Amino acid sequence: MTRLSGKTSDIVAVLDIGTAKTVCIAAARRAARSGVGAAAPGEAPLRILGIGHQQSRGVKAGAIIDLAEAESCIRATIAQAERMAGVTLESVFVSVSCGRLKSHNMTASADLAGGTVSARDVARLMSGARAYIERDGRRLVHLNRRAVHLDGTLCEGDLTNMAARHMSSAIHAVSADEAPVRNLMAVLERCHVGVAGCVVAPFASALAVTSEEDRQLGVTVIDIGCGTTKLATFSAGQLEFVRSVPLGSGLMTSDIARALHTPLIEAERIKVLYGNLLSARSDEHEGFSYPQAGMEEGLLQRATKAELASVLRSRAAEILQAVAFQPDGRRFAGGAGEAILLTGGGSLLTGMAEFASDVLQRPVRRGQAAEVSGLPPVARTLAFSTVTGLLFARDSLTGQPAGNADLGDDHSGGYMHRVGSWLKGGF
Repeated sequence: MTRLSGKTSDIVAVLDIGTAKTVCIAAARRAARSGVGAAAPGEAPLRILGIGHQQSRGVKAGAIIDLAEAESCIRATIAQAERMAGVTLESVFVSVSCGRLKSHNMTASADLAGGTVSARDVARLMSGARAYIERDGRRLVHLNRRAVHLDGTLCEGDLTNMAARHMSSAIHAVSADEAPVRNLMAVLERCHVGVAGCVVAPFASALAVTSEEDRQLGVTVIDIGCGTTKLATFSAGQLEFVRSVPLGSGLMTSDIARALHTPLIEAERIKVLYGNLLSARSDEHEGFSYPQAGMEEGLLQRATKAELASVLRSRAAEILQAVAFQPDGRRFAGGAGEAILLTGGGSLLTGMAEFASDVLQRPVRRGQAAEVSGLPPVARTLAFSTVTGLLFARDSLTGQPAGNADLGDDHSGGYMHRVGSWLKGGF
């Protein structure tokens, strides 16, 4: 193997540690110029080299609950991707869905003592923003700038050395509980893999199923995973809200297992083959056979599709309401005129988009998986939207702090240094 670094070479690696599966993709940046292997017009700038895919262990609702089990799974996943790619990965971009993700929309302000915009002013601005966010055991994991005003005037482009007495920036940030994020970093350290950057999972999932035009016009993406359901809202091309709840389609499988008294593996099979959230008269008569737990082999029980649908609809409504509505009944998802898209493995359940439309009282449609050349068929579904989106989010990380690659205690450098560099570039 050739030893390559995800930070300094043309190799990019992304890692999604989900409740049901752990996936690692290794890709190579395509050359910007023409020639063999160069990206054609309209083609993705990455060429897939290898993919690793394992059933997750030591993870629940997106959080690490067993370091040893999670380490073993992550090691096997990365090793599988390395063998296929023929490289050794030193660092990865990793998704974050743990730690009760919380959005912060605020305005950070600073007086410009020198009368012009300088790097020192930007550093003071961001230091104050981070200090505000990182209170009560929270950790900054995402930041994007929405607008910048100089003396009350909206400005764009490079503002370095522009004259003004006061600067303010509208900022959207995402924080997470510190302990779960540290556990995520700890397990990767045990795997001897560096973290090139962290990306909040709903942001990555949304990038995989939306276009730039979608995000400019306004769109909300709901990612129904196995252990968590995430929501991301974009307006005017900028991420403006995320939410994650520890409920997912895995609970539907558990509900089936309990209702029918059948093993979990059989309950998953029933959900995939016969699950339907739409009502039909024939469901009262159409049924399926299944083995009950503890019964003699060969003896089967029967249930109707209507009975199954009743179990599924109850849980699906709970999941959608939990992620899309505030406790007071106000809706998080889908402002006026905004599209609502579904992604994630749970969105593949028959009738989910129509059922979600009834629950949310808004038009809802299933997203379309992004076309990424070189991915095997198994990874070209909405169930892999988070890890696919990480490939797109990785481009954002190189130009702006869409994630947090340094979760240590050094506030003077690392991540915040990159945040300052990004804002200076914008100014």
